[in-house]
Amino acid sequence: MDGHAEVTAVWRRESGRLVGALARLTRDVDLAEDLGQDALVEALEQWPRRGIPDNPAAWLMTTARRRAIDRFRRAATLDRRTRELARRLEQDERERQQLGRPGAPGPLGRRGAVTDVADHLDHIEDDVLRLLFLTCHPALTPASRVALTLRLVGGLTTAEIARAFLVGEATMAQRISRAKTTLRAARPAFELPVGDERRARLADVMAVVYLVFNEGYAATAGDRWTRPDLCREGVRLARLLAGLVPDEPEVHGLRALVELQAARTPARTTPTGAPVLLDDQDRSLWDHALVDQGLAALHRAARSGRPIGAYTLQASIAACHAQAATPAATDWPLVAALYDRLAAVAPGPVVEVNRAVAHGRAFGPDTGLAVLDGVELPGSSLLPAVRGDLLAAAGRHREAAAAFVTAAGLTANRAEQELLRRRAAEQRAATGDRER
Repeated sequence: MDGHAEVTAVWRRESGRLVGALARLTRDVDLAEDLGQDALVEALEQWPRRGIPDNPAAWLMTTARRRAIDRFRRAATLDRRTRELARRLEQDERERQQLGRPGAPGPLGRRGAVTDVADHLDHIEDDVLRLLFLTCHPALTPASRVALTLRLVGGLTTAEIARAFLVGEATMAQRISRAKTTLRAARPAFELPVGDERRARLADVMAVVYLVFNEGYAATAGDRWTRPDLCREGVRLARLLAGLVPDEPEVHGLRALVELQAARTPARTTPTGAPVLLDDQDRSLWDHALVDQGLAALHRAARSGRPIGAYTLQASIAACHAQAATPAATDWPLVAALYDRLAAVAPGPVVEVNRAVAHGRAFGPDTGLAVLDGVELPGSSLLPAVRGDLLAAAGRHREAAAAFVTAAGLTANRAEQELLRRRAAEQRAATGDRER
């Protein structure tokens, strides 16, 4: 890769660690991000001309720390808090330098010349986890949590996040700025929560990671059925979280779920981007290495001996599909039983709609329709689309066509609209009714 591409790749991979460590030292997320951005700008200036350092993460960390020390030294008046921050940074930098090789010329050197800050940074994993908990603070709205997580932990630019959620860059910048203001006003503790608070907040963190992935897996708006870049980011964050909290089985369940679902991505659209439903997918195109990783994560979650949670149950359902060579080979009674367990663990209308699909495939469309009775999901295309599927399977083609038309009117995703309208036309054709 050229210098600029390498900087971007390193930043995406290391920004969470960098900003997390700086936030721990400065107790200020805004300042931490500013310092990280300063280091990024310097890398963009230096690396293309001088070459990529052997340890680019350490280079970024060293540069950001020195920028922080310089900033505090230049302050015209230092209150007690600022003096303490400057003292902490200088002491930390001296400790880092003592870990380096004698005669190391500094952060711009080549092989053997960079103090290995990243390797010796104490509790580096906790820094990333701390940042994840900060970006998922209860004071923030779910949308703000997603945006801030992608910005600070994922290393995405404001423009990239704005494109992902189909809003203008200025709008997304304002959303992120408001989120930071809200976070600052909440005066969050910069230490990792423990006990019940940690368990409660971990659920929020996992929910944000899954929201990121789901927006990539089934885009809520726009022209494309999927957004593979967001899928990849969701998988990366889930793996990161599983590495940071290895003793929590449900985190491995989340990782298994996103990996097993992401494995289908190559087969979920045609070369022109048109949606391909599960039964119609060429399963040879699935990423079977990703399937293996997902199954391994699922096994780790299931063998913990602790109660199985919602993510692990959903991953178990995804595993049923992943292990079936053909749609006909799917163990639908097992899928239905797993959805019954999921409905008991995490009840809700979306679970009921998917449970109706499973029961319809396992025991007949009338059984699935019975599950749908009384389910309400206002404003969502999912309920009428599934009703259309079940009605079509029952041979009630005119009702199915009407359900698909209703569903098409409820989605903002153009690819999904076209799919649903095509399915409505197929149902009308089955009855000989060619009217729109």
